Amino acid sequence: MPVHAAELSTVEVRARVENMEGMASAGSEGAVSGARLSNVPILRPGEVLEMVPGLIVTQHAGDGKANQYFLRGFNLDHGTDFATWVAGVPANMPTHAHGQGYTDLNFLIPELVDRIHYRKGPYFAEEGDFSSAGAAHIDYVRRLSGHLAQITLGQHGYGRTLLAGSPDLARGTLLYALEAFHNDGPWTVPEHYRRLNGVLRYSEGTRFDGWSVTAMRYRGHWVSTDQVPLRAIESGRLGRYDSLDPTAGGQTWRDSLSANWATRGAATQTQASVWWLRSGLDLWSNFQYALNDTTHGDQFKQAERRQAAGLGVSHALETGWAGFAQTHSVGVQLRQDRLAPVGLYRTQNRSQLSTTREDRVLQRSIGLWAQNEWRWTPWLRSIAGLRADAYRFDVQASDPANAGVATDQIVTPRFSLVFGPWQKTEFYLNYGHGFHSNDARGATITRDPVSGEAVDKVKPLVRTRGAELGLRSEILPGWQSTVALWQLSAASELLFVGDAGTTEASPPSLRRGVEWSNLYTFNDWLALDADLAWSRARFRDENTAGPFIPGAVTTTANLGVSVDNLGPWFGSFRLRYFGPRPLLEDNSVRSASSALSNFRVGYKVDRRTQVALDVYNLFDRKLNDIEYWYCSRVPGEAASASGCADGTADGYEGRHIHPAEPRSLRLTLRYQY
Repeated sequence: MPVHAAELSTVEVRARVENMEGMASAGSEGAVSGARLSNVPILRPGEVLEMVPGLIVTQHAGDGKANQYFLRGFNLDHGTDFATWVAGVPANMPTHAHGQGYTDLNFLIPELVDRIHYRKGPYFAEEGDFSSAGAAHIDYVRRLSGHLAQITLGQHGYGRTLLAGSPDLARGTLLYALEAFHNDGPWTVPEHYRRLNGVLRYSEGTRFDGWSVTAMRYRGHWVSTDQVPLRAIESGRLGRYDSLDPTAGGQTWRDSLSANWATRGAATQTQASVWWLRSGLDLWSNFQYALNDTTHGDQFKQAERRQAAGLGVSHALETGWAGFAQTHSVGVQLRQDRLAPVGLYRTQNRSQLSTTREDRVLQRSIGLWAQNEWRWTPWLRSIAGLRADAYRFDVQASDPANAGVATDQIVTPRFSLVFGPWQKTEFYLNYGHGFHSNDARGATITRDPVSGEAVDKVKPLVRTRGAELGLRSEILPGWQSTVALWQLSAASELLFVGDAGTTEASPPSLRRGVEWSNLYTFNDWLALDADLAWSRARFRDENTAGPFIPGAVTTTANLGVSVDNLGPWFGSFRLRYFGPRPLLEDNSVRSASSALSNFRVGYKVDRRTQVALDVYNLFDRKLNDIEYWYCSRVPGEAASASGCADGTADGYEGRHIHPAEPRSLRLTLRYQY
């Protein structure tokens, strides 16, 4: 795309504005540089996504499991409706054993992140499945400044080592990184989370005119302290960090290989990528303890073995017609996932008792998109796009009644108008349709795998519609500010429940909100950022228990102060506010809010060596990472006389929590050579 000096950058950094790599087409589109990310204390790898304005990342179980995400009035569960890519490979897993769109980022190495390019809303023709709420493309660096040796030690058995470097090789650069990690956490039953990560990348040129081949490998094992009933803590039966099932936890692995190629001509840009992925998961959970089986308990195992592959090709051509500058772009995206098997099993102490369901799934998709950007005047441009997607699900089920083939197609238009800049200010008007795929098993199921009752199939692809009014401005030199007023509707909130092996139906929904994001670099050593978001999420069907969407957060805030280049000293302070959420459809029960503070202070001993101290939960507040309301029964607990509202006998309805970790310290020694 043509670059005009007066237009605004979409790239955020701590000390300066970089040259554009393209022009924003929405107020909620932007990028976070690796330089800015490197100064942020991160408790878990997935928290790099909290640099996306309005996005909250938390955890309700062991740290080896995928995080739970919240954005724009969505409880995204483990990744549904937010598409994430790392080094050209998708992180979202469709038809996953635990949850649709499962996004496990524990393989991510934050020190290697070059930038995070994020978009929110269904306005971008390139973005397909899972991207209705937003998308993030995380890219690794091609070159480090020398070699890096880093070791971090902390409380609760925390230890992490990282070796990385990027020596020259032939005409390009070889990037390597190896991470070893262990953590027990504050839990009464030690988490004993062991993680091993490796990255190897060879590259020549740049991401816009060059190529790279990247291999990644990840292995993780852990014991999980899942959420526990608040009534057991309040009665003194459990401590705040106790577990009701010391054998819950999991093991997972992920291998990927990807190649990216790009070439830039005088008026063209062509890009191509191909990727292959092999992953597996064994996850043992117990959320209801002894509600359904007082003898063996309610532990279950979710497992899958997956191989997936895909490719994407795009071409952009800049032309002029009748004095108007235009950019025409087209692309194709292919993906195939083979799961053999994906299953749900009843277990006790990780020993299998029975099979609830076990399936083999072949899922294929193709997406075609085209987009035209037209510059009508120096202050007006339009972007019109059209996307067409087709899916095919082939399910071989342990119960023949749940086997079958399902297909679906969807066409989604996207449109944007950009006005400006005037006085370093641009205005954006966006409208678009998007979609997310449902679990393939939900598209062929006819019989509940537990009760045997007849159930309805779900539509494979669910349409969403969004609109947004945005503003981006450089109010003062160094102060970048964006505002977005948005709305998003979904045709249904259908969800395949991996814990039960069936589909949970919910009605259509409507979400509205406003986001205000700011980054102010006062000088070369001090920067402030503030991201504030408010949303309203409601069901649109009156025939429900209430209009409120459980887990939909209303208010979030992420505030930070960063200091660097102040002599040998550097550091940062971050405050994250996670507002209350309705836990029931009638809003009669709500979660508590939380305000969590993290702090970093560091000292550069010399140009090669630095030491940093990170303090998490700085004020040692007793907060909850997550809260739920559901029915359960603790082992040895007397049967309830009234049962639960859903008709489950003997159980107790109530609040279930996973506490945030208490204050903890980590000390990092970093040496570059």
